[in-house]
Amino acid sequence: MKLDEVPQDHSSTYGGHSKLVYAVDASGHYQGTQSDGWEPEAYATQLAVAELETQEAEAEAAWRRGELSPLKCLMYRYRMDEPALAQIAGLWQWRVRRHFRPDIYRRLNSALLARYAEAFGLPVEELRRYQKELP
Repeated sequence: MKLDEVPQDHSSTYGGHSKLVYAVDASGHYQGTQSDGWEPEAYATQLAVAELETQEAEAEAAWRRGELSPLKCLMYRYRMDEPALAQIAGLWQWRVRRHFRPDIYRRLNSALLARYAEAFGLPVEELRRYQKELP
């Protein structure tokens, strides 16, 4: 892409910010330049966010019914998937999936809750409160 072809579609997904992209200048060298949006990228971002919001709503409904722990709901709320949450919390993915079960989540110790709290940027007390609220 050439410098004069860098998209400037004023994307709402950028929140008024711009993004560094690289384009070829007149002499054929790559040069960094700013873009404030690109319609296809904005559309893909909006679709991804809508999908995460749907998954969060489904997980929250399952949590309210007592079928899941609140971890899955929080995972989607903070824009993560199972591999990301496992990596951030420093756990194996199978352990994270196991902690989605309400009976297992209810028995998590303080050290594991602290890992999840740090991953979500929440106080540990909030995750403990969720333990007590499980149906």
